[in-house]
Amino acid sequence: MLAGLADAGIDLLDADVFVGTSAGSVVAAQVTSGVPLDELYSRQLAGPGAEVAARIGLRTLLAGGFAMLGARDELVFRRRLGRMALAAPTGPAAERIALIASRLPVHDWPDRRLLVTAIDADTGEFVVFDRDGGVGLVEAVAASCAVPGVWAPVPIGERRFIDGGMRSAANADLANGAGQVVVIAPIARGAGRIARLSDQVVALRRTARVAVVTPDRAARQAIGRNVLDPARRAPSARAGRAQAAAIADEIAQVWAS
Repeated sequence: MLAGLADAGIDLLDADVFVGTSAGSVVAAQVTSGVPLDELYSRQLAGPGAEVAARIGLRTLLAGGFAMLGARDELVFRRRLGRMALAAPTGPAAERIALIASRLPVHDWPDRRLLVTAIDADTGEFVVFDRDGGVGLVEAVAASCAVPGVWAPVPIGERRFIDGGMRSAANADLANGAGQVVVIAPIARGAGRIARLSDQVVALRRTARVAVVTPDRAARQAIGRNVLDPARRAPSARAGRAQAAAIADEIAQVWAS
């Protein structure tokens, strides 16, 4: 999507702030790394390599639904998810951290303002990592991507963290105060105690120009039913670049100075 918008003369990489949640934290770390966008796009076309597909199984879905039942607030819900994640029979966190490291061309925090979201698995607290927090970029991104029940919570110091998407798919409200906001959200829906992107966008639009991009039909087909399948990476990248041409005018209306 970013590469396609660049084709149309729209450079979203001149943003002041980048917010990355879950897989979006990988993208945000990549595009703020200083590596040219075309090179990053080419990496997406190279295929999954040794990576294998994961899947959010029925047991994990049922556990997530159970966590929502009777949860009186977001904190209780996320704490329940954290307990489920800590008890799940997943692989070692170190293996997942190493895989995330292989996806990032640079392992140091960028000079650009980058915010990476995660959830404390024990307390349910929403946490935002940045370059001033004393946490390594690779560990922060791995924490943001730690889907509960699929991958192990990531230990950082004395704490353990799970996917920042358990608070919101995009956590777009972290852009509060900006005048122009573009949200690229492969998953935009919320449910139960997971905040809806639409609600966050309504709040942002009180003070900012906002554009929201979600996958069109062709992109949804390219992504497929399993969003954790790395074999879908190349077709998804091509679909995003193709969709960009159709939405370029809409984005330009928001992004033009």
